[in-house]
Amino acid sequence: MEDYHIASGKHFYTIGLSYKKADAEIRGHFSLDEEAKKRLLQQASAEGIEAILVTSTCNRTEIYGFAQHPFQLIKLLCEHTHGTVEEFEKVAYVHKSKQAISHMFRVGTGLDSQILGDFEIISQLKVAFTRSKKLGLVNAFLERLVNAVIQASKRIKNETEISTGATSVSFASVQYILQNVPNVSDKNILLFGTGKIGRNTCENLIKHTHNEHITLINRTKDKAEKIAGKFNLIVKDYADLQAEIRNTDILIVATGAQNPTISKELIYSNKDLLVLDLSIPKNVSEDVAQLLNVKLVHLDQLSKITDENLERRKQFIPEAEVIIKEVETDFNKWLETRKFAPTIKALKKKLRSMKDAELDFQRKKISDFNDEQAEIVSDRIIQKIMKHFANHLKGDSETTDESLELIQKVFQLEEQAK
Repeated sequence: MEDYHIASGKHFYTIGLSYKKADAEIRGHFSLDEEAKKRLLQQASAEGIEAILVTSTCNRTEIYGFAQHPFQLIKLLCEHTHGTVEEFEKVAYVHKSKQAISHMFRVGTGLDSQILGDFEIISQLKVAFTRSKKLGLVNAFLERLVNAVIQASKRIKNETEISTGATSVSFASVQYILQNVPNVSDKNILLFGTGKIGRNTCENLIKHTHNEHITLINRTKDKAEKIAGKFNLIVKDYADLQAEIRNTDILIVATGAQNPTISKELIYSNKDLLVLDLSIPKNVSEDVAQLLNVKLVHLDQLSKITDENLERRKQFIPEAEVIIKEVETDFNKWLETRKFAPTIKALKKKLRSMKDAELDFQRKKISDFNDEQAEIVSDRIIQKIMKHFANHLKGDSETTDESLELIQKVFQLEEQAK
């Protein structure tokens, strides 16, 4: 996007992978925890990348940023994850310029989510933006784009019913329990991991199951205690994990670790045990499914569950797309103004220079020359001329390049406008 005078990198790219082509295992290879995101951004800064955002969720990992070539961003991702370039190429997508902009709008408004209308992604985009801004890796373009996506997301949430009913993975897990576990209110439920997904799952469990036998375990106990205090739940030490698994009927794992936290050796159950793994990478070893009486369900399976709410929400996709188009069009109009901003600035400087020269000439020629009035009148004329040029350039985007070239040629602005 060098024509828009936005960043030193020539083009704006989105590179990433999502649930659409990458299974949970592959997504796990490219998952980034908080420390990895920070290291990636620091390296991007050291390599001269001016503006960049990084998101990594259970459904997708993406980088939005300016670069001479998308491989700069792909290389950053692979160097800070367990994924390889070869793996990435098989399942990934790369969007450039306007396509990259459109992609962020669809992702940020929940239309590209694994569960339609999942609005958790917009808060994750906000966090990614804040993280990059703290490191000085946000420019005017990226700030304006993220704000536009937030605006579209708010409008869709308020003006359509696409988010009617809960739409998150945490709700899908509770819905699965309600549909597959009889007498759920009498069952013992153990929630291991109290990060964002864990907290949301906990709230949905309490709201929909009316169960009073929910136990929380987290590696950092005080985090679990904060949530438990809010809902009057039981908290156990991490050291008690194996003993608590023996006593539970439903184990929900949302630990967000880079390696499995629940292994076959931890589980000894002589009764039915349902294990739900809500983590990317997977936090429950696959061999757990080989155990008798144990059923293992991963979030990719949960996300495929369709219900009446989801089918109803699909009806509002066209309304959401109209809103996206409106906001995205406004953003692209602003972007077009960036293309001619240097020329307008150079033209204004040229006209002022011509004005100053003419006033100097008239000042010497006319004995009672009124400096103040001459300044006011000439400035107003320049303002009117500038307004006409700006309106012309805004209103006729198809011939913007030709118009810019003509203005630069007529007023000899070639060097100043670069």
